[in-house]
Amino acid sequence: MRRAISYLTLAVSVVMLIGFCIGVVEATCIEARTVNPDDFDSPQDNTYYPMAIGTTYVYMAETEDELIWNEITTTSDTKEIMGVDCIVVYDVEWVSVDDGSTWFKTEETYDWYAWDNEGNVWYFGEWTTEYEYDDDWNPTGENHEGSWEADVDGALPGIVMLAEPLPGVCYQQEYYEGEAEDMGKVLRLDAKVSLESEDFDDFEGCLKTKEWTPLDPGVIEHKYYAPGLGLVFIEELKEKTVKVELVEVY
Repeated sequence: MRRAISYLTLAVSVVMLIGFCIGVVEATCIEARTVNPDDFDSPQDNTYYPMAIGTTYVYMAETEDELIWNEITTTSDTKEIMGVDCIVVYDVEWVSVDDGSTWFKTEETYDWYAWDNEGNVWYFGEWTTEYEYDDDWNPTGENHEGSWEADVDGALPGIVMLAEPLPGVCYQQEYYEGEAEDMGKVLRLDAKVSLESEDFDDFEGCLKTKEWTPLDPGVIEHKYYAPGLGLVFIEELKEKTVKVELVEVY
């Protein structure tokens, strides 16, 4: 999928940095894998993906038809998966089709993350509820499609943020065949981000990544992470670009 020789060299370098052997996907990417709980007994923080308990990040996006409001909170709850105490992150999304007068909850997710002893951030799964509506926004039901848990039915945890990201390295963020196969790749470490919100100054030295999944070809996200803060901006590249911006942290 990528130029194997140069990217494999970078992937091997990252394997040396994180201190234990990780497989390679298609000879270019760090692979989702079974983990050793001992590698998580002294978790280290990650400057691009902080684990500050109780912090909520608020994001806003606007499309031609709707406004999208997203809140992500790192809770104090934990869930043990594969012998690792994972932190529960609560992610909830609302949509408005009348310029913010009325909001409908569309998705609610409990994600399970763990920071290892080197500062790599691992993703162990999620429990997702999608709320369904008819054309007039009357509730019609809900579903849990996309939910998965590492070590159940062959699912494996993957890395969502490297402790020492290097441009060109890609990594499998999750693996549950046919359901959860997200991939990430480091693009650069010197990106600049300017947000519309007056609450934030310009961000320098940001990490820019590319994320995609083979389950939905053609859909790509570029994500920007500010050191010491985390995710600040997303470009969702579909038929039309959708911009997701950080508007508040509390």
